[in-house]
Amino acid sequence: MVRRAGIDHRWSVLPVGPDNGSPVAAGGFYADDPHPGTGERMAIYADAAPTLAITAIDRLSTMLSLDGVTHLVVASCTGFVAPGIDQIIARRVGLSPHVERLLVGFMGCYAAVAALRSARHIVRSDPSARVLVIAVELSTLHLQPAVGIEPLLAMLQFGDGAAAALVTADPAGLAIDAPFATTLPASDDLIQWAITDRGFAMHLSGEVPGRIGTALADAGFVATLTGGRDIASIDGWAVHAGGRSILDSVENALALPPAALAASRAVLVENGNMSSATLMFVLARILAGPPVEQGVALAFGPGLAAEGFGFRTVP
Repeated sequence: MVRRAGIDHRWSVLPVGPDNGSPVAAGGFYADDPHPGTGERMAIYADAAPTLAITAIDRLSTMLSLDGVTHLVVASCTGFVAPGIDQIIARRVGLSPHVERLLVGFMGCYAAVAALRSARHIVRSDPSARVLVIAVELSTLHLQPAVGIEPLLAMLQFGDGAAAALVTADPAGLAIDAPFATTLPASDDLIQWAITDRGFAMHLSGEVPGRIGTALADAGFVATLTGGRDIASIDGWAVHAGGRSILDSVENALALPPAALAASRAVLVENGNMSSATLMFVLARILAGPPVEQGVALAFGPGLAAEGFGFRTVP
């Protein structure tokens, strides 16, 4: 299953065992049975999530100035802490106490869409706004003992990661165009995320890729994603790298050329599925590549919801 997943690397904030061993090896975080409780996992989240997010912010600051940030939007569904990680991050990076904050929680893999969409709405209402957007997920905090195929496959997809972006009215980078949101009918039981005494337990049905493929065979559904544009006119696809089968399903259903999802597949290979952070990793790869005239960002998550937005490179 590991070989067929299309993932070479996944990363984790978890402390490893002696001699740099695996967290499931002797002395590692998951070495004992039963596994650590939710409280122990959240203690790591409270420390590691802001730290990882700030690493992403620091890298962003080497590319552009983060002076004058007016709003902070943080997406994260793999932990809870109060004061929230938005407040922790704001304090640690020295943001003004007057910065307006928004925490997007527990929306899953499409939460980056909600975060970037919210930032777009803020900037459209106040063109002087400078919105710092962060997606940070520590999925490896939620390993569960399992022998079933579906939960094993689900856990094989997920890793940790964080991404940061600055959304402004400045004509540079990627322009976020009209957003969209829709829900696939009779699919609310396919992706579920339950809080248990032993971390957050995910249910990711093996039916998800097929259900996505069926939805993408519907012309009305596709028109929602593309804004009514012809598929052939879309020259940039930022699809959430939820797994190899999901990317295959999107590619096959839309009859896309193999190179169309190259950025998504590269993120899957190098990082795995980092929940909400994944889409921002894909957008970063696209931003570093050839200009895009008409792009579509698309992510799927609990619901089963499909959310995204159009985008294009600003010269």
